[in-house]
Amino acid sequence: MLRRFYSIAASTGTTSARNANQLNNKLFLNNKTKLVDSKINFNIQTVSQSFQNSNDSRKSIEIALDAEDPINTWTKEQIKEIYDTPLHDLIFAAQIQHRKFHKPSEIQFCTLLSIKTGGCTEDCKYCAQSSKNPTGLKAEKMIDIETVKEKARMAKDRGSTRFCMGAAWRDMTGRKSGLRKIGEMVKYINEDLKMETCVTLGMISKEQLSHLKESGLTAYNHNVDTSREHYPKIITTRKYDERLETIKNVQDTGIKVCSGGILGLGETEHDHVSFLYTLATLEHHPESLPINRLVAIKGTPIEKELAENVDANGKMKKLKFESIIKTIATARLIMPKSIIRLAAGRYTMKESEQLLAFMTGCNAIFTGEKMLTTMCNGWDEDTEMLAKWGFKPMESFTGSLIDSEREAQTETAGGGAAESAANPDVSRQDPEMKQDTLAA
Repeated sequence: MLRRFYSIAASTGTTSARNANQLNNKLFLNNKTKLVDSKINFNIQTVSQSFQNSNDSRKSIEIALDAEDPINTWTKEQIKEIYDTPLHDLIFAAQIQHRKFHKPSEIQFCTLLSIKTGGCTEDCKYCAQSSKNPTGLKAEKMIDIETVKEKARMAKDRGSTRFCMGAAWRDMTGRKSGLRKIGEMVKYINEDLKMETCVTLGMISKEQLSHLKESGLTAYNHNVDTSREHYPKIITTRKYDERLETIKNVQDTGIKVCSGGILGLGETEHDHVSFLYTLATLEHHPESLPINRLVAIKGTPIEKELAENVDANGKMKKLKFESIIKTIATARLIMPKSIIRLAAGRYTMKESEQLLAFMTGCNAIFTGEKMLTTMCNGWDEDTEMLAKWGFKPMESFTGSLIDSEREAQTETAGGGAAESAANPDVSRQDPEMKQDTLAA
């Protein structure tokens, strides 16, 4: 019999899922069912034996659950072990991890705008913007700054707290004017609208990134797309290591990394494991991890290849939804602090499927008028859907629960030190009274 013990802490304002000293209930779960009042807002934290081998050595899923901070030394074997966990156990473990590191009722609204569409010289098989793919999409010039400001204001008014901008470029070489304009866009959105900003502009140097950092850029997106093994079957004009080099440039500059991939490119579950391995073994995990479900666009090579990829009965082999959930759950367990964003292709999912993704660890969505070239769920639709399930919008610049707590503790400690300097009597109080003063 698989036995698990969990402590349940009633959440009230400042009560943390990580504060084991304030746990006031214990729940034992085995093959019997015990009901808990659904009106109580509670967080779950693992506190005892869970998912153990018969020889009492820890399983990979337990290593993930026991970790107080992210681990970047995962092996593919460990990730596969987690990925292959029975789905109901995997989802449950992911929920525990999510509640440990994040506020489970919060979902971030992100809006994406294509500021330069089409004409890209890359040969990505899935992309409508590649000049090599006959999709009928015409190359356009970069849109003007005022239009971007207007779109950003609209997004903010509708509840989005992160505004992302994408340009169909292979790299930023020789684009000084474009870089300057994008810097102005970022500065306005960051300073005037108080929104997080993210851009995806292709390969970029540290010097160019420094300019964007000075403008206030929150994050830079550069997806790895898929596994190292499957990558050459999808793209030949850019090497996998070039993508990793760009990600390192972003991290070295001090800008947050947004990096994820696309599921449904004809890859295997082994590729899902390898894709996650790449991200989970970066020096620092991505702050943001977008999970895209392929939208096969007519005229792209991948659309034709998938149509020809049929089973023995002549039916096209499609990505199973359970594979998406397993990838999200595994990502949540091995990269606990990352914001996992349900990105392109979400509009193809049923509401119940989206809910399962949120329960598994997704805590951000792209919403608005459209993605770069594909459809997108709208603000009103998403607001109504999430409210129905009890979710609320995430505020800008809040990050993970654990980071927010540490910042609060630092500020509290700093405030106490300042008070001691201003009022010497504070330092002469007994320890308990002094602690009460700091806590207040």
